[in-house]
Formats: sequence, structure tokens, C-alpha cells
Amino acid sequence: CRPVPKPESRMEVCDLSPCPPRWKVAPAGPCSSSCGLGLAVQLVTCVQIRQGKEILLEDHLCPVAEKPLTSVPCVIRMCSYEWSFSEWTECSTSCGNGIQTRQDFCLNLLTRKHVNPIFCRHFPKAIVVRGCSAGPCPEQVVGTGSHGAELQTVTPAVHLTTAATAKEARYKDLDLPPSAVPAVPQEQIKTSGGVCGKLFLNATGVINMTGVESGNCTVAIGRPLREEITVSILESSLNCSAGEVVLFSGRMMWRTGCRKLPLSLINSRTNTLIVKQRVLLPGNGVILQYNSRTATKKYYQDCDKQLFGPQGEIVNPVQLPDQRQEVMCRTFINVAPWHRIAIRALYVDLGNESNQTHFNYILVRDVSTMKTMVFHGKQQFFWQSTGSQAEIEFHE
Repeated sequence: CRPVPKPESRMEVCDLSPCPPRWKVAPAGPCSSSCGLGLAVQLVTCVQIRQGKEILLEDHLCPVAEKPLTSVPCVIRMCSYEWSFSEWTECSTSCGNGIQTRQDFCLNLLTRKHVNPIFCRHFPKAIVVRGCSAGPCPEQVVGTGSHGAELQTVTPAVHLTTAATAKEARYKDLDLPPSAVPAVPQEQIKTSGGVCGKLFLNATGVINMTGVESGNCTVAIGRPLREEITVSILESSLNCSAGEVVLFSGRMMWRTGCRKLPLSLINSRTNTLIVKQRVLLPGNGVILQYNSRTATKKYYQDCDKQLFGPQGEIVNPVQLPDQRQEVMCRTFINVAPWHRIAIRALYVDLGNESNQTHFNYILVRDVSTMKTMVFHGKQQFFWQSTGSQAEIEFHE
């Protein structure tokens, strides 16, 4: 611009009216997760510039629709480990209802190799068992209408054990609210049969499921964690062509059948087993003999506990005799088939705040639906099951 004459410098008075209120965002704080996706909190305030100075205002004076987020996603680094899964297996049955399973393993994300599962213990794990349907069975179509071989879901009224039956076990009373303890409908008791709805806890026994009225009959068998249950079918008068069937379900097996049942042997591979029988004609059914033995494979940890109804108290952490304290302990709860489980957290203490992390949580699993709920922090929760089996995991 040198060839052009330069104008003189001068100052002019500008508009001194206050600027409109605006949102001010301070730098975000630390990330809530040391690896993987987390949240960082940032301070958002309403300010206004008056004569060159920043004045703090109340939030309602700034446009609400334009307010920035107070929590923003953040990633410090990718986690080194995570749970990975194999593909789902084929449905366990060629027709009717069955299950699919998949294998879980802990994966090192850098090397893509399988490592000891202890490295993934902090991360919640997805389900490894789910229900499936392979379509109607052939015998279901032969003039049976809606009464096919497929097992119908038992949906009795939800209730907890009443005070009369609570005398059978001397556990600490959890002081449940009266609204959570509805009684069993009388019509359900009349049609339940002699053994239907019972929980058998002896080491061996015979269960006669014949002579019950038409419909569903369910019994459960339970033993300590270190044992497994085997069942042999002594007699069967089920009418297979009419759609009558019996189903066996345990933590690690699922089997249904009708034909060639006598003298067959079912191994639950765990300490609990549920037997469901569907009959259409009064008097039909099966007679079972069950036994328990020491488990051939240890599927539990030393700090795991097994509870059978009607009431119980769960305390964590579990201190083992050799002074070890497991990081993740489970409690298995099984009650009679027509009962439901209520869990109330009475007291939660995670120590001082410096020891609290997002790895501290309680996971409750409803076994009948395989749905899980996670409770964090000092949350004092009340949870109810849809079936007669539940599992709790305590993480750190």
C-alpha cells in the first residue's frame, strides 16, 4: 500500500450497550473411565459482557435451547481387554422350543489372542444362553389343535412365601412390605396336584407326577453347589400323539421329550433341576427317581453361595478360610416353582470415595428370562423375579 496515502489513525466511540447473555463453557474435567468410552463433566455458566467485564447471571436468563451439554463423551485410550463371543450354536432341538449357546472368552485387543478371563472381570458380560424355536413338531399337527407338543409357559401369580411356611427355615426376616406378599390364589392350589409346585431338597427320592389334573405340573430339585443331580424315568404314560411332553431344564442343560422315556437317564450337570410336565388327559404323567452325587466338574467358585427358599440373607464380601477374598462372588437362589424371589438391598458401603469406581456394581440375573440388571454405588434397591431362579454377582 506504500504508493497510496495513509489515512490518519483515529478512535471512534462504539456501541456501549450490554451484549446479550450467552453460555460460557469451562474446560472439561477428568474422564470417568480410564479406558474405553467415558464421560467428562464441564462447567456451563450464563454470563454477560458489560463495559468489557464478564458478569455471571442466572441460568434462566440464557437461551435454554442453546445450553451446551454438561457431560461430554471422552476416551483416554482404548481398553486393552474385552469380552468376545463365538457364534451362536444351532437350536438344541429340531422342532419345538430349545436353547442356543455361545462361548465367551477374554480377548487382548492388541494381540487379538485369548487370555485369562481374570483380565475381563471388571466388564459386564452378555448372555451366553438364549431360547430358540425350531418350529412346530410333526406330531403337533395331527388333529391336536392348539394342544400341541410345545410346552406352554407357566404363569402363576407372583407371590412370596407367607409367614406359615417361613418357619421351615431360620433365616433373618427381610421385613418385606405387605404389598409384596400376595397370597396364592385358592383355585391354583386346588389344581396343583400332590407334588406340583414343590421343591425337593433331599439327596435322593421318587417323584410321582401321575394322577394330576390336566395342565402343567412343575417340580424343582435342589442340592448343594458341590453336587450334581441325575434323574432316571421309571414310568411314563404320556400320550405323545396328543401333545403331552416333559421338559428338564438346568443351568447347563435343556431337554424335552415324550417317546422312549422309560429307563432313560438325564444328567443335569449342576445342583439344580426343574421338571415341567404337560398333560391333557387326567391320570397321565411320569414317575421319576433322582439321585445326587459329587459334581464331575467344578462350575462355581469357592466364595459362591447357594440359597433355597423361603428367606435368606446375603453378605458380601465373602472371607474364605485361607484369608483369600475373591473379586467376583455369586449367590444362586432357587425357590419352589410357583414362588417368586424378592431381593432387597438393606445396606451398601463401598468405603471412602477414593476407592469407589464404576467397577463396583451388583448384577442381578433373572434366570427364567436371562435378563440382567446392574445396580451401582450406594443404591438400595428392591428387585423381583419373574421365575423361581435368580443369580447375583458382586463385582469388587
